[in-house]
Amino acid sequence: MDWEEFLTPYKQAVDELKVKLKGMRTQFEKEHTHCPIEFVTGRVKPVASIIEKANIKGIPLSRLEAEMQDIAGLRMMCQFVDDIKLVVGLLRRRNDFRIVEEKDYISNKKPSGYRSYHVIIEYPVQTIRGEKKILAEIQIRTLAMNFWATIEHSLNYKYKPESVTK
Repeated sequence: MDWEEFLTPYKQAVDELKVKLKGMRTQFEKEHTHCPIEFVTGRVKPVASIIEKANIKGIPLSRLEAEMQDIAGLRMMCQFVDDIKLVVGLLRRRNDFRIVEEKDYISNKKPSGYRSYHVIIEYPVQTIRGEKKILAEIQIRTLAMNFWATIEHSLNYKYKPESVTK
């Protein structure tokens, strides 16, 4: 598989969505009203992580586009839980992408304590060969939830206790 070619539309989607979602923050600032968005970040999942997740979930590489929802990922950070509801409402009203799934890990937190709101979207990327619809995940969470998620992710996925010498 040519990973660079495969990931190009995902990189384009992340770049475009970061501009659009940061634009929402700018609009609140111009209106001098409470801005529910602290900041927006985005990334394309590294190839090694894509392969690892595909192996764990039993997703063949030929089905990545259809079955892996977070190759393109964005994160919208809020100060307060109520801000998350407002941001989700704003995303639902947009017509430049289609929401295909919502996962509420705030009302239904995971056993690990992880909390976040995930919106899976189908985003149309314009390429020289025409439109290509890709899946992307937008995570909306508070700064405190992000701190916990970062620690929890490190403990579950990145930290390898067997590599620590005594």
